[in-house]
Amino acid sequence: MRILVAPDKFAGTLSAVEAAGAIATGWRRHAPDDELDLAPMSDGGPGFVAVLHAALGGQLLAVTASGPFGTTIPATVLLVDGTAYVESAQACGIHLTGGEGTESASTFGVGELVLAAVGTGARRVVVGLGGSGTNDGGAGLLSALGATADRRLDAGAAGLDGITRIDVGTARARLGDVELVAASDVDSPLTGLFGATKTFGPQKNIPEDRLPVVDGWLEQLAAAVDRRTSLEKGAGAAGGLGFALLALGATREPGIGLVAGAVRLAERARQADLVVTGEGAFDFSSRSGKVPYGVAEVAAQALRPCVAVAGQVLVGSREMRALGVESAYSLVDLVGEERAFADPAGALADVAARVARTWSR
Repeated sequence: MRILVAPDKFAGTLSAVEAAGAIATGWRRHAPDDELDLAPMSDGGPGFVAVLHAALGGQLLAVTASGPFGTTIPATVLLVDGTAYVESAQACGIHLTGGEGTESASTFGVGELVLAAVGTGARRVVVGLGGSGTNDGGAGLLSALGATADRRLDAGAAGLDGITRIDVGTARARLGDVELVAASDVDSPLTGLFGATKTFGPQKNIPEDRLPVVDGWLEQLAAAVDRRTSLEKGAGAAGGLGFALLALGATREPGIGLVAGAVRLAERARQADLVVTGEGAFDFSSRSGKVPYGVAEVAAQALRPCVAVAGQVLVGSREMRALGVESAYSLVDLVGEERAFADPAGALADVAARVARTWSR
């Protein structure tokens, strides 16, 4: 059999590349004669640059940028045939905030990464969005690019309180005629019931009673920049980074679709007998631009079955099939929570071997 292995990262434990390797190790343990095709995936969040570099090659440029609280952090920009790829989580990921201090966390460093990408002479800059620990509507990014306002733009969401005026003309000018693309993993608008703060704020440890306050600050930012843009799909991605990029003229592409195209996922699925995907937590939110749903869609178009392996499976069989997945296997259920977190690669390999016993010929 030919097996296409296309997982996302297992957040906090394994990168997508490591997860694909662990699945392959376990699969070969039971079915050593099967041909495995590894295609680590990303939806634009953490691992975006590493996955694309593994698939496309290119040049990795080592740079430094400001972290969410101003400390200097290392980062990379990937250059491939005139396109520069930037991973926003490298400068504002939740792993850099620990979920704390979100109201003061800034995306200034993401703007610095975009400037570094533009400085390479790239004609197209793709910014992967996802996994952010910030919620400043991309104000920090705008500040790094030269935008000015009557409030500090680099002080996180809290710095936006009372903002009434912002000029993004200089920021647009610094981009020149560079094509800007926002690779977004979510469809949320910037504000409101389904916006960045209400939807993802709790994941960033914004207390329930603070959500309306923080959302109100982003409403002020939207009014000062362009309220219509704040309502567009993807404006709420990465704590509102999508909004800032769209306001600068970016086009939006679903991150999973962009990566799937880069790694030729559809072509490789047609050559496979079975597709295996996975992520840390497989739940119904996976339908909102997440890797397993995107991979399952590609598998369905190729008329190939798709199964998922995840740290936790939080959907029933009916919901699973609605997502296009034939069967899903949980590390926590099969090997126990303690081992799943203490030895994630070994646990994933063990579960993959069990999956192979069911699905390999």
